[in-house]
Amino acid sequence: MSKKNKKLIRVLSIDGGGIRGIIPGQILVVLEEKLKKAVNNDNARIADYFDLIAGTSTGGILTCAYLAPSVDDPSRPAFTAGEVVDLYLKNGGTIFSTSLKKKIVSAEGIIDEKYPSEGIEKVLHNYFGERKLSGLLKPCLISSYDINRRQLHFFTQHDARKKEGWDFYVRDVARATSAAPTYFECSDVRSDSGITYPLIDGGVCVNNPALCAYTEAFTLFNARTKDMAILSLGTGSKEKSYTWDHAKGWGLISWAQPLVSIMMSGASEAADYQLRQIFSAERIPEKYLRINTEFREGISPELDDATEENMNALRELGAETAQKFEKELDEFIKYLI
Repeated sequence: MSKKNKKLIRVLSIDGGGIRGIIPGQILVVLEEKLKKAVNNDNARIADYFDLIAGTSTGGILTCAYLAPSVDDPSRPAFTAGEVVDLYLKNGGTIFSTSLKKKIVSAEGIIDEKYPSEGIEKVLHNYFGERKLSGLLKPCLISSYDINRRQLHFFTQHDARKKEGWDFYVRDVARATSAAPTYFECSDVRSDSGITYPLIDGGVCVNNPALCAYTEAFTLFNARTKDMAILSLGTGSKEKSYTWDHAKGWGLISWAQPLVSIMMSGASEAADYQLRQIFSAERIPEKYLRINTEFREGISPELDDATEENMNALRELGAETAQKFEKELDEFIKYLI
């Protein structure tokens, strides 16, 4: 294939953020409707218009859902974008459910995980069943962290198709990428070759996987920057700030929770900065679109606030964000179709 006619590689990246995954999920509901109208096809799906989808934590779950094949027709996606958001809207209360005894025993996540794993595992099993990573419809990059080998672990559909040692049940992939420390216990997943991996939420390192997806596309598609278009979706931001007077006397206990938040948000911002610089240097800044939003008063930014009221507010915020970026989305669609 000549460089002149080289296919544009379209990449979708979705951040981590717990129940806040409703926000990018709703943005993609709007995008899917726009795509249907643009191509005059009511069967158009998100998976049809991206060559690689990357996700961390809740973004990893969303990635699995968009790429999961239908049982009736394995060549087509199982879920619409709206049905993917329903995974949270209908099951958020089950995922983030705990008993009074568990609250007391865990001391609200201080001495044990905050939520039992049965809820999230039940939901993931119901959605993904016996599907395998190798059976997903498109290449993907889903992050987690191996606490035994002390290294990042990426689940990739394209590698899973090559070797059984890289293949896993999709439900286990989704469980591993979302095993957020203090919220859920570490996952213990087994590959088809029988090797076990103790994995936690990839957000501890790469809460925004867009830069990782960019480098993966280089290798997988032998693509250069000008051959790519990247849509990166955040899960909202409302980071607590601290003064010098407040933090100057902190020790290990006081720094524990703020430090995790600072590291995750800082890494996300760094990935966004680097990609903006890369695409600007190539004089194609329009081929990289980052969409994120600020939380307004009355909407909880907590990763586990799965009350019906808050989930509906998150969906509304996602719709508002899509409307705010409507011009940019409409412009970006030309790269997708």
